[in-house]
Amino acid sequence: MSSILTNMGALNALKTLRKVGSDLDDTMQQVGTGKRVSNAGVNASVWAVSKTMESDVKGFQQISDGLGLAQATLSVARQGAESLADLLTDLKGKIVVGQQDNIDRQKVQADVDALRNQINAVVNATQFNGQNLIKHTSTDAGSGHIQILASLSRNESSVTTTDITLKRQDLRGQAAVVAASGGTYTAAADQVTLNATQSAAMDLSSQSVSVGTAFAISVFGTDADGSAFAQSDYRTTAAGAPTQAEIAGGTLAYVAREGDTMADVVTGLGRRWEAYANANSLSSDVLSLEFTGSTITANSDVTTGSDTLQVTVSRLGADAGNVTGGDLGDLASIDVTTEAGARDALGRVDVMIEAAVDAAAEIGSVQGRLTTQENFTAQLIDSFKTGIGALVDSDLVETSARQQALQVQQQLAVQALSIANQQPQTLLSLFR
Repeated sequence: MSSILTNMGALNALKTLRKVGSDLDDTMQQVGTGKRVSNAGVNASVWAVSKTMESDVKGFQQISDGLGLAQATLSVARQGAESLADLLTDLKGKIVVGQQDNIDRQKVQADVDALRNQINAVVNATQFNGQNLIKHTSTDAGSGHIQILASLSRNESSVTTTDITLKRQDLRGQAAVVAASGGTYTAAADQVTLNATQSAAMDLSSQSVSVGTAFAISVFGTDADGSAFAQSDYRTTAAGAPTQAEIAGGTLAYVAREGDTMADVVTGLGRRWEAYANANSLSSDVLSLEFTGSTITANSDVTTGSDTLQVTVSRLGADAGNVTGGDLGDLASIDVTTEAGARDALGRVDVMIEAAVDAAAEIGSVQGRLTTQENFTAQLIDSFKTGIGALVDSDLVETSARQQALQVQQQLAVQALSIANQQPQTLLSLFR
């Protein structure tokens, strides 16, 4: 039916023109923004996913920056610990020279003092942005460990973080101080006796550890006739039960630092014992102590029912006012001006070298983990960006071709509308 009131051809042509115009507007927006999903109105679900992923990318970029800062801090700390190991090796050379009789011990001691000052200077200077990882004097809760943010993990309901933990080292040349009186003192927190049973272990895992708590190891040997060992060589105290004054005045105590576990205390006691045994030339056949985890195991090849060795661990509470010291605490007491002092120093310097090497190795291990995590984070960021692009980015080659096609369609739609609008004029000619 032909009608001058309703022009169906023009309506259809107008509808087509509007649709082509709308598609062309969308295409132009894609060309302008480079995205086929530029807002929630285009595709709400895809836009929401892309925004969540973009926020994760921002988070991982911040983590990457933090890992870079941590890398720099750890690098400085590792180099500092390695320098200390080298300086301690030089110190050992001076101490070896001090073992000779025909040398000027005062001049050797002057060299030792110079190296000691240099070691202390390196410890104080090994910091990055105010963070010194080889000097630990703080007693604040949590200061014994450094938490490095390494990653984010997202599930359906929450986001969690993953940290890499570094235990702060303490390579100060300051010895720990144990109070000679006061505080809560337990002479025998644990104790074993080697006799016909030549091996025994002390599990110290049940002992509580807090900053400032002091632990000490002592040995009391009994061999009246000297048939198995020299009794005086294997007595660190006057009696089987050490007094608080004896552990305060001795060199076999360790004061727990903030963040220490019982395993750290046992390691510290192990170093104190090793230094003492080396300095006093004690035989491992007579007494060998193994320090593993939170357990101290005593072994002897010579004890019998009458020739015995008693090994005791004492505990003094932090309420006594004990002061923590560094792993190089024996530096302060090195004195090669006498033959006995030179011999004692030689027995202790190897333990200090071991402490510096262990600290450098632990820092280096964490640094290696950070390098791996940095590389993984960079790859993860690239993958996220690729995924976001696949969700929302526009294929500009395809979009350009589509734009040209729509422009042609728009021209044709305008022409069709023009033709449709001429139809009433044709009807008018029938009435002339």
